[in-house]
Amino acid sequence: MKICRNNIVPLSDKQLELIERVGVFGCEHGLQPASARISALLLVSDKIELTFDEIRETLNLSKSATSNGINFLLVAKRIEYVTKTGDRKRYFRSNIETWKKSFTEEFNHLVSFTNLLNEIRKVRTDKTVDFNNSIDDLSSFIQYVITELSGIYEKWETKTIRTTK
Repeated sequence: MKICRNNIVPLSDKQLELIERVGVFGCEHGLQPASARISALLLVSDKIELTFDEIRETLNLSKSATSNGINFLLVAKRIEYVTKTGDRKRYFRSNIETWKKSFTEEFNHLVSFTNLLNEIRKVRTDKTVDFNNSIDDLSSFIQYVITELSGIYEKWETKTIRTTK
């Protein structure tokens, strides 16, 4: 995907290169190209709130690709939008500042998934031993990860609080 080097959103060569690298990384991890590059632009740009047209023109995307990319990122809660009094435009920005909330939500999803696995296991037949063991192993592993991540996060937060005071 070609990135436009116009003055819609001023970007250095290094920023343009990073948008491409972050975009490729996003594509390699399940994002569509437009979504990956929109997300990258909102992370890399010095201007942290961009309109639909600024995104579209800077990334040289079609209206539909921009719309689909933005909508996917909104639903996935990777970006959000704000409005400004007297301005009908929506300004899109990365949700990077709310990573702690996202982390907590993902953590809660793991807990819910483990609970579902445990319920599934209770209703399964005893005749599928290997399959049942796989469910038990996955549930056990996720519970282990939850415990370890909780400890890591608490240690990090304690360290961060001490170093920022």
